[in-house]
Amino acid sequence: MQETVNEDQEARRQVLSAVARERGAGLRPDPEFERRLDEHFPTLRSLFHSLYGARTDWLDQLTELVLQCARSWQERSPELKALDAERETTPNWFQSNRMLGGVCYVDRYANSLEGVRERIPYFKELGLTYLHLMPLFLAPEPHSDGGYAVSSYREVNPRLGTMNQLRSLAAELKDNGISLVVDFIFNHTSDEHDWARKAAAGDPEYSDYYWIFPDRTLPDAFEANVREIFPENHPGSFIQMEDGRWVWATFHTYQWDLNYANPEVFRAMAAEMLFLANQGIDILRMDAVAFIWKQLGTPCENLPQAHTLLRAFNAVCRLAAPSLLFKSEAIVHPDEVALYISPAECQLSYNPLQMALIWESLATRDASLLAQALERRHNIPEGTAWVNYVRSHDDIGWTFADEDAEELGINGFDHRRFLNSFYVNRFPGSFAHGVPFQDNPKTGDCRISGTTASLCGMEVDPAEAVERILLAHSVPFSTGGVPLLYLGDEVGQVNDYGYASEPGHEEDSRWVHRPHFPAEQYARRMDPATPEGAVYAGLKRMIEVRANTPELAGTTLVDFATNNRSVLALANFSDSAQTLPAATFGGFSAAAVDLLSEAALHLDDGVTLLPRQYLWLRVTPLQPPTK
Repeated sequence: MQETVNEDQEARRQVLSAVARERGAGLRPDPEFERRLDEHFPTLRSLFHSLYGARTDWLDQLTELVLQCARSWQERSPELKALDAERETTPNWFQSNRMLGGVCYVDRYANSLEGVRERIPYFKELGLTYLHLMPLFLAPEPHSDGGYAVSSYREVNPRLGTMNQLRSLAAELKDNGISLVVDFIFNHTSDEHDWARKAAAGDPEYSDYYWIFPDRTLPDAFEANVREIFPENHPGSFIQMEDGRWVWATFHTYQWDLNYANPEVFRAMAAEMLFLANQGIDILRMDAVAFIWKQLGTPCENLPQAHTLLRAFNAVCRLAAPSLLFKSEAIVHPDEVALYISPAECQLSYNPLQMALIWESLATRDASLLAQALERRHNIPEGTAWVNYVRSHDDIGWTFADEDAEELGINGFDHRRFLNSFYVNRFPGSFAHGVPFQDNPKTGDCRISGTTASLCGMEVDPAEAVERILLAHSVPFSTGGVPLLYLGDEVGQVNDYGYASEPGHEEDSRWVHRPHFPAEQYARRMDPATPEGAVYAGLKRMIEVRANTPELAGTTLVDFATNNRSVLALANFSDSAQTLPAATFGGFSAAAVDLLSEAALHLDDGVTLLPRQYLWLRVTPLQPPTK
């Protein structure tokens, strides 16, 4: 223990000495930064040492990292520093029942950043407080992977606008109560990034930014334990470079994985992260978090060091961008998803299990797996929140745990094959018009593309599709966290079956559910006699009720017996009416009100839900007898 204390003191002395020397070179004294350094340095030092302590230069690297933080803090605007101070006093601001997220591609939804700015009045009409703009940084075409092959983190794609426009948009969104979210693609870069170009040219410094080997010896050793992600794109995890060397490319041949075993890479990406924070970004969606650390002899997914990396990046933020939050993107086993969720790691996380089981419930007309997940896997640590969604920009994969399904008599492998068949309309009687993604007829493996409306059957029976759309959204809107809408879904937008005619989209069916802005459908949103208007009215009602119901804040689903006033959410995924007998509600007073319709109910009469109906009941739990 004494040795650890001494190491900490030595590290602190070296860092403070370097900061003092830097003041003579333009770094101004700053009591606030020094307070943060005093509070958070021990954590950062410990995490950084855990990752890089075996290197003789680890302390020099840490010192330079702290200097980067000091410079970035000095460059941070007074407005953002004021926001830092405000959110330090209200750290759980993102758990409010007034939170509502929207996500879109800039070019497809609004043509440009200026177009996004022009849609702010609509965002306020809808009630958005969180806007996620899909990857908008410089990326090569056609090999951009929808923007996830970044060739510069400091340049906006010129088709969309400029960094100055992004910074201005972030400020205007804040003025209107909307936090800006962007993707931080930190597992890999495009092979056209400046770092990758230098590595390809043989520069030894930048070759160490990536996992590059002279022959197949180590790639073969790694691939003995690593699964293929996109085998149709390339087998294994490595591709051969023009000079004969081999580079790690987990996802696509033109996306090269960064080598975080090199502290230079950590510092370089920390600099990019802080640069974005200083443009006014509120939340970074941390892309592909499960893959960021590699270790020979392991699957190179969900390794302990991946969590250490995220915690170290968080400690950097506490020094130089304290209000910045992370959102985890980990589409893995539910037990692994939960491990990334922590106030010190990712404060927010996508909820892929809930999303997948909403669709599973719609297909089977049975919510047993969904109910089990809400009871068993929904509650997460204090100071964190789920981002709950019906669909995103990505495909739908069936990420439920086989052991959970087995308890209900469901074989996971067979059930996934059924769901795949159902949602690509290969199952008799299916209402869904989905499109397969990464389809493998031999194994039955497949993932699902499609807009919410098309997957709910809008092309088959619009009236029933509207009911399914609203039923599906009633779950994320009533389970706390941040409900997230893929913009266009709120007016029932269907698939874009012409997606393959766009250059670069031919082999990626996910573009079927990334359509362009549906102006005509938005024009009909105020007419409840149309499918667009019915969907919009139903969602707006949920949004309004949620914003006025404090019980729907937070993330934890509570034990009703411990609360004087509660909301009981009921949903019928069946195609027939379902009656809950009075005994179901024995723990509540008889009088209840449906918050959505404002209708009074008497629970001692039982409750009947029509097909695809949902209710949010204001109930009063009976107090247990005192002993």
